[in-house]
Amino acid sequence: MSRFDIAKIDDLIHSRLRLGVMTYLADAEVADFTELKAVLEVTQGNLSVQLRKLEDAGYVTIEKSFLGRKSRTQVRLTKDGRKAFADYLKALESLVGRGM
Repeated sequence: MSRFDIAKIDDLIHSRLRLGVMTYLADAEVADFTELKAVLEVTQGNLSVQLRKLEDAGYVTIEKSFLGRKSRTQVRLTKDGRKAFADYLKALESLVGRGM
């Protein structure tokens, strides 16, 4: 049996909150900040910090605009983010599949 290379698990994505963001965006394509905050049941500050980490890695883009007088923040996966998430899922599947 070959050894599993645990280094293939992307630590940036592996965090519970960042994994939640990536999973939600993979399906939703785009999400408002308030939508993510509600779905993931996190504070505004915690979500902001984690989104910044994903943005710095190039996994998401954050677009700020106004809708009338209200500010609006939308988050999307980038092409690199989609690939990183697919690679993460493949690595996780390889790890989990070994025990079954």
